Amino acid sequence: MNTAVNTAVNTADETAQESAAGAAGKARTGAGLTAETLAERHRQTLDDAVAAVRSRAYWSAYPESPKAYGEDGAARGRAAFESLRGGRFRALADQPGTDGWPGGEESPYGFALEIGYPHPDPEVLLPAMRAASAGWRAAGPAVRALVCLEILARLNERTMEIAHAVMHTTGQAFGMAVQAGGPHAQDRGLEAVACAFAEQTRLPARAGWSKPQGRRGALELHKEFVPVPRGIALLIGCNTFPTWNGYPGLFASLATGNPVLVKPHPRAVLPLALTVAAARETLAEAGFDPNLVALAAELPGEGLAKELALRPEVRIIDYTGSSAFGEWLERHAVQARVYTEKSGVNTVVIDSTGDYQGMLANLAFSLSLYSGQMCTTPQNLLIPRGGITTDAGPKSYEEVVADLAAAMRKLLADDARAGALLGAVVGPGVLERVAGAPALGEVALASRAVAHPEFPGATVRTPVLLKLDAAAPEAEEAYHRECFGPVAFAVAVDSAEHAVALLRRTIAEQGAMTVGGYTTSPEVERQLVEACLAECAHLSLNLTGGVYVNQTAAFSDLHGSGGNPAANAAYTDAAFVADRFRFVEIRRPA
Repeated sequence: MNTAVNTAVNTADETAQESAAGAAGKARTGAGLTAETLAERHRQTLDDAVAAVRSRAYWSAYPESPKAYGEDGAARGRAAFESLRGGRFRALADQPGTDGWPGGEESPYGFALEIGYPHPDPEVLLPAMRAASAGWRAAGPAVRALVCLEILARLNERTMEIAHAVMHTTGQAFGMAVQAGGPHAQDRGLEAVACAFAEQTRLPARAGWSKPQGRRGALELHKEFVPVPRGIALLIGCNTFPTWNGYPGLFASLATGNPVLVKPHPRAVLPLALTVAAARETLAEAGFDPNLVALAAELPGEGLAKELALRPEVRIIDYTGSSAFGEWLERHAVQARVYTEKSGVNTVVIDSTGDYQGMLANLAFSLSLYSGQMCTTPQNLLIPRGGITTDAGPKSYEEVVADLAAAMRKLLADDARAGALLGAVVGPGVLERVAGAPALGEVALASRAVAHPEFPGATVRTPVLLKLDAAAPEAEEAYHRECFGPVAFAVAVDSAEHAVALLRRTIAEQGAMTVGGYTTSPEVERQLVEACLAECAHLSLNLTGGVYVNQTAAFSDLHGSGGNPAANAAYTDAAFVADRFRFVEIRRPA
């Protein structure tokens, strides 16, 4: 077992008893959530997670197959989801400072959820959250990590319920909602806990210090190094991946001792409400104040995120969404450490390939998955106007675009299959961009409406593929900005060198979460690697199989680099967790 994990977890029960939560710990023996019990359940998982973060090899704590959650798991999850509709979210009825119950979520599949969630009075809720933090801070990194793992285990048990909540707030197809909304999000949360634990235990909790003084003996001190949290963390959720994008910040803050106030996107409240309810339940059973985690739903048009972000009690902010608001947070929420994932323009350079059909299939899937509503979906495909070399012979620019359009058309020809891959359009802005896309360039593949076999009210659209020439003055206005949703641009460029130069400028000015490249040329590959190192963007080369540029794996892949305008942070590296706490040193004479 890892030494740091072994030492810290072995002393977890003692640490808990020494903390302000110790008295509560004695009283909760019957509930079974003592530190010792938590260590028995989760110490091996924590050890394995820390090891996986270091090795970057494949590892996952939670099964992604729906079958792992029971033959009737989907039906049970749907029944649990349906039982929540049409009333208040009672699991959070005990939150202090609730002064209203706003709702208003509409499923992209064509119906209203009609669920009300607690709206906070910050003057009541934030003091309650601050009061909850003393015992949590005193519990120490090991106990906090173990409690976080218990929360994640309970969320995993409710994966199918959460999947339906994700599906009907984001428009993800059910298969994606199960995986990305459930185990993949849980893995990202666990990854954050493991990184937070490792950083907090990098220094010894106690150390002896002895400085020889010759005949005068030695100067001797006992020293303690205590990780101290910053304060209340505000998580501002997104509409498309509320759990996958939300769990890293939530669990990084909680594991480092900070209370977390969750402000969901108004169209995707339920997945995070279920998460907050599970966290509060677990914290209470473990003897901690449940107000360490709370939900803040907003009234229509209120702009609650902006109000909360400027509160002096808020010392950490995690945000996923538009660049405009992300940049506003970075400029104005100066009392807080702000972590943002914003918009960017993801680019694929197509120079040459040794597997033409594999490249086309891979790109077709990448462009279609979740209707392009992923921050990692490619938008710009840079293709030399003189064509490319392939294993199937030379292909002109026109042929590459036509063949890619044919691959996408074939992939999405069947409505049932298309619905399972595309999901539904998440909001009116995406639909407007799809409708307006033909005015931006020559249409190589038109978008079409798909009839969903289960939900006739669903809004489903296939991607539109447009042809542009980089030499045309008006083309840059179209492709040199994010066009979020199922819209892609096949941009004709002078050469591979021109494509790399354009790639570098796009990353530097607009940012990118992902970059793709297809080439059989060592020199072009070198240029692509150098461009991405210089502009700090993640690069995937020659993907032709079952791995796609818009997918990242917890414990192995970094999501965002933090080094270009698309994001100032990465899921999950040391920088993502280490600034959520500070070490305070206490010295005493030996």
